[in-house]
Amino acid sequence: MTQDLLKIEFSLPEADYDAAVVFLSTAIQHGWEETQAVDGTTHFSTYLENHEAGREVARQIGELWPHSGIRTEESMSQDWGQSWREFFTPIECGGRFEILPPWLSDSQHAEFTPIIIEPKMAFGTGHHPTTALCLTCIADLHRSGAIAPGMEFLDLGTGSGILGIGLAKLGLTGLGLDIDPQAIACADENAVINNVAETFKVAVGGINSLPDDKQFQVLVANILSKPLIFMAKDILRHLAPGGCLALSGILVEQAPDVIRAYQRLGLPEPVQRNEGEWCGLLWTNVIRNAESAED
Repeated sequence: MTQDLLKIEFSLPEADYDAAVVFLSTAIQHGWEETQAVDGTTHFSTYLENHEAGREVARQIGELWPHSGIRTEESMSQDWGQSWREFFTPIECGGRFEILPPWLSDSQHAEFTPIIIEPKMAFGTGHHPTTALCLTCIADLHRSGAIAPGMEFLDLGTGSGILGIGLAKLGLTGLGLDIDPQAIACADENAVINNVAETFKVAVGGINSLPDDKQFQVLVANILSKPLIFMAKDILRHLAPGGCLALSGILVEQAPDVIRAYQRLGLPEPVQRNEGEWCGLLWTNVIRNAESAED
């Protein structure tokens, strides 16, 4: 598919690297290319749809790092898939999964469970650290026996469907929800590519679209800290007793607020896994403490 793209390039010294990655992880869902010079300077490059939102990202980069030498270039009628091939590399997660694009599926490593993702401009390809955090949590749960084939899961805010596909490939069945219809179309396409469309169903909607009494043995949500806090009661209402809960999309500095929100509802301290500025929270065998739960 051809479409007009805006190429953004800029360079930053090592001292600005972490802040830049946090910004890009929030602003650009599909990833970017990095090349590092011997002096520690990192050159960033990405393609965005050539519209006002893309120009706004470029403007913000210029404001945050006026020394970045930011450059933009319009690429008319470029093939998005071809452009993405320039910097989509396979990603290994948790010693169990490998995320690949369709054109690299023949080169998958036998020791990993492959997750094939068709790159889209608007949705994640697995390069975001929080996706890797969630898949690592899922791999750990599977290795420990906390999750097993036949269990039912919910992937809340499924996006491109990576987490749900990973769970389905481990033999679980479940549902992916997202409030964005385009995300659901993308997740549905990826479920078909990965041959899990029968065990991983997707639908437009949020947590409140579920029947009140519907519960899942595994619940994963890679969203953002504020929605995770706001939806805490609803999320826990749909988690079966003894179930597993994995949350991400959380900056390390935001983790204490998220943890407190769930502890007030009767959960213990989670296992916290950090990856740079981001973290994932994991609870296993969740039995809520009724005395401390604020229901």
